Amino acid sequence: MSDMSKNKMAVVPIPKLILSMSLPAIIAMMIQALYNIVDSIFVSRISEEALTALSLAFPIQMILISCFVGLGIGINSSVSRKLGEGDIDTATNMAEHGYLLAMILYLLVAIGGFFFVDNFFRIFTTDPLILKYSIDYSRIILIFSFGRIFAQAGMSILQGSGEMIKPMRAQLIGAVTNIILDPILIFGWFGFPALGVKGAAIATVFAQGLSMVYVFITIFRGKEYLKLDLKKFKYSGKITMAIVLVGLPAAIMQGLVSVMLAGMNLILAGLSTTAVAVLGVFYRLQSFILMPVFGISQGSMPVVGFNYGAKNKKRIIDTLKFAGLISLAYMILGLIVFQLFSGPMMDLFKSSEQMKQIGITAFRRISLMFPIMAVTIIISTAYQGMGKAHYSLIVTFFRQIIILLPLAWFLGNTYGLDTLWYSYLIAEIVGLIMALFFFKSTYNHALNVWSEGERVT
Repeated sequence: MSDMSKNKMAVVPIPKLILSMSLPAIIAMMIQALYNIVDSIFVSRISEEALTALSLAFPIQMILISCFVGLGIGINSSVSRKLGEGDIDTATNMAEHGYLLAMILYLLVAIGGFFFVDNFFRIFTTDPLILKYSIDYSRIILIFSFGRIFAQAGMSILQGSGEMIKPMRAQLIGAVTNIILDPILIFGWFGFPALGVKGAAIATVFAQGLSMVYVFITIFRGKEYLKLDLKKFKYSGKITMAIVLVGLPAAIMQGLVSVMLAGMNLILAGLSTTAVAVLGVFYRLQSFILMPVFGISQGSMPVVGFNYGAKNKKRIIDTLKFAGLISLAYMILGLIVFQLFSGPMMDLFKSSEQMKQIGITAFRRISLMFPIMAVTIIISTAYQGMGKAHYSLIVTFFRQIIILLPLAWFLGNTYGLDTLWYSYLIAEIVGLIMALFFFKSTYNHALNVWSEGERVT
């Protein structure tokens, strides 16, 4: 299809387009979030130490997520913008460069898994059992992360070209496999050895490997819009830089979540070790609320990127308005759920009375930020789709590092643990104000550039 005006991202009505592209991602990501929750529920049956270990390992997982999310956003945004410009050959070459970057990324992650996890966890605890669980789990997740990284690269190529169903299938394959294998390998069902926390990690990486296989078959054997052929690949430093310039800020932005969580774990450990487990549980449950919004974001990003490349300002704004309203409505629903059902959610994790009491207060106060997050996430999607991901990085760094951590330390040590949780809400309000300011200046600049181009023409 050489005529870009016939591409669905240029002609399909925005509400129908966003829903059709987002729903597959929403379904897949909610299943992904569900298996993270199920993972923790099963591990909590081992002991509270095992659950605490997973909470301490969560920043490590977020670093891994930051790597493949950054790579994926760089590929998705680059491919969609080139398709919007009608340059299919460059879009294909960018997709092939994505796999090269995925290989480099995996090698770096695996090296980190071999050499650095031990010292990382010794910063947070001296408990030998928690240390053992944390190190065993994280080392397996990192060393065998190739499945997750290569699968994400392929899914981002498909999403950037407007294909959302097959990435959903890939994620579903991994999530369902993980949920099935978790109890089998953790508790030793059907004659398998009981591997405990190691079993949870093995189930995860095996499932990710299956997703990778499906994506490879789809990309290289299927009848896709972009025809990848690595035999014809020609390396370009310019293309590599184009992907990195969009993906790196997004990766660092996600990596800042790891820094923030590690910092929060240090602050909480000085007040209550049980609070560390509570925060880990919250982030797993929160992911179930956030994933639909991230799904809408994934569905919106290629639409924004395509129409930015095509200089169609009306479809950019219509996309952001619709995505923002849907996300806001959903996050308000999430806020209501966390306010009303915090106690039953804590019961899922075999919580002690102390853990449940801390958790109910934490859940109700942190979840106040949900509606604000909805708007911020969609604005970040606009930056990334337009190739301006560094603005998202600035907002995230200021919100989570400059505001949240110092404020949490101050409130926790001055007014106690119950007050500490309000730091999340305050930080999100500041972040939203910054995000709106940057979006206005970026959008106005784009309009001026396009207007000048039209006058020259």
